[in-house]
Amino acid sequence: MLVSLFKKLGLKFSLNDPQWGRGSQDDNNRQNQNNGGNGGKKPEDGPPDLDQLWRDFNQRLSRMFGKRGNGGGSDNGDGGFNRGDIKGAGIGAGVIAIIVAFLWLASGFFIVQEGQTAVVMTFGKYSHTTLPGFNWRWPYPVQSHEIVNVSQVRTAEIGYRSNAKNKQLKEALMLTDDENIIDIQFAVQYKLKNAAEWLFNNRDQDETVRQVAETAIREIVGRSKMDFVLYEGREKVALDVGQLMQQILDRYKSGVQITNVTMQGVQPPEQVQAAFDDAVKAGQDRERQKNEGQAYANDVIPKASGASSRLLEEAEAYRSRIVANAEGDAARFKQVLDEYQKAPAVTRDRMYLETMQQIFSNTTKVMVDAKSGNNLLYLPLDKLIQQTDSTAAKPTTPSPAAAAPTLPGTDPVYPVDVQRDSRNRDARDSRDREVR
Repeated sequence: MLVSLFKKLGLKFSLNDPQWGRGSQDDNNRQNQNNGGNGGKKPEDGPPDLDQLWRDFNQRLSRMFGKRGNGGGSDNGDGGFNRGDIKGAGIGAGVIAIIVAFLWLASGFFIVQEGQTAVVMTFGKYSHTTLPGFNWRWPYPVQSHEIVNVSQVRTAEIGYRSNAKNKQLKEALMLTDDENIIDIQFAVQYKLKNAAEWLFNNRDQDETVRQVAETAIREIVGRSKMDFVLYEGREKVALDVGQLMQQILDRYKSGVQITNVTMQGVQPPEQVQAAFDDAVKAGQDRERQKNEGQAYANDVIPKASGASSRLLEEAEAYRSRIVANAEGDAARFKQVLDEYQKAPAVTRDRMYLETMQQIFSNTTKVMVDAKSGNNLLYLPLDKLIQQTDSTAAKPTTPSPAAAAPTLPGTDPVYPVDVQRDSRNRDARDSRDREVR
């Protein structure tokens, strides 16, 4: 800084320059007077005269500020400076002090990028935290700052380094609740939520996070079964590890926010891998057979349930029908009984006729002549009735009585109406006999 200032004032600092410290003719004359005993010879070249250099510097400063000295700062006879030289020297020192102070204060400006924060310290003690942008603090040694990236996602690897094949068995091997050894590799991703706590509350921050992760996973695995950790409980284990890590780190005031826990590999130790694969296959076969049995049960049980329900409904319908019929028969019997009590003979005849009508309507009827001694003739009455009905629909067809031949020694065949009349007469005769 002083070199640039001297250059601006026109001073030369090269030791090889023969005009070093000789800024004007008056200076040369004064030098010759001081060297009057050497016969006017030119002084030998040597190191520059610091006193002369300082006087030249003060004179030039005086010219810059419009305050020239009397004759360029002549000697007062006792080797000191005159009053003008002292005043110029004070002005020059003040300017230098102002420039140095300005540069010192300017060194306190700094820029914080987006996603970062700066922790300002006063004499090494935490003072405050700044936001992204253009900031200022007291320059060194009063204050200092350290920029921390709070948006960066950091990763801690447990059980491996950089690659899942590069295992760290000391970290990966753990003991489960059922006293089995398991090999786990997982990664923890985290960000910073408090830069001051991250810097001041922990000495080795990354190693602290790694040790906390190892502690949390060992505690969670130690409370779980081996099958749970290997299969259905992976996501649950990762979630529990993240929550437990966050609790521990908050208790340490580490300024860390856990964002994700990823299980990279969970398996039994390599020494028992073959035996474990056999056990896994056996378990898979068991599950397959259970699934097949369950599928068969799901097919048979609904059918059996449906058949059972159908039988129950049919039995219920049959019971309801039988009960209804019995109740109807009982009601009908009561009605018949009431009528029978009023007119017993008429009721018996009616009941007889209805019963015979019901019987004859459902059976094949044959007429047998048993009174005469002639040969028997069997007549299918139902066939004759059907034939009579069919011929009655045709006017041109002769009647059954005319169409039926008469055999010698037999009785003639009578029409159906005649037969009915005869049956009615027989029924009346039988009833009369019963009444008598």
